[in-house]
Amino acid sequence: RPFIAVNCAAIPEHLLESELFGVEKGAYTGATARRLGRFELADNGDIFLDEIGNLRLDLQAKLLRVLQEREYFRLGSSEPIKTNFRVLAATNVNLEEKVALGEFRMDLYHRLRVIQLTLPALRERPEDIPALTSHFLSKHSKDALPKTISPAAMELLLNYAWPGNVRELENVVQSLIIL
Repeated sequence: RPFIAVNCAAIPEHLLESELFGVEKGAYTGATARRLGRFELADNGDIFLDEIGNLRLDLQAKLLRVLQEREYFRLGSSEPIKTNFRVLAATNVNLEEKVALGEFRMDLYHRLRVIQLTLPALRERPEDIPALTSHFLSKHSKDALPKTISPAAMELLLNYAWPGNVRELENVVQSLIIL
């Protein structure tokens, strides 16, 4: 099954709609060929919408329609495209607060929140640091010699607050390997 990941925060707002739904040739200046959108690529598979809390309200409405009707339109097309996919969504913002502020659609929030998993920050689960460190040592070691970390260094890692979360830990481990 296809697995299509979309980082909603990394794609400029004015391009996100065409990335998600695709574009017909001639839909706008520079659209010289038909381009499939991420939902079409995810047909019969999964689409992961990372940082979904950053979506504009107008795109939230279009996304809600896709989730409810299982169809959408490419930009510049009047032909509906039927699709079948499972949505996984992630965010680092509190969507309940955004709903209360009118910055995130309540109906979309409830449509997405079928199963909710909350993963605490790394500083709240230091017992994961040794396993993650071992994984990153293995992942970023280029030579055949296994890399290890001293107990004193591990103690420093365990006592650090990790404001950058798991990504920061990975970068630190990668830097240690390089140095």
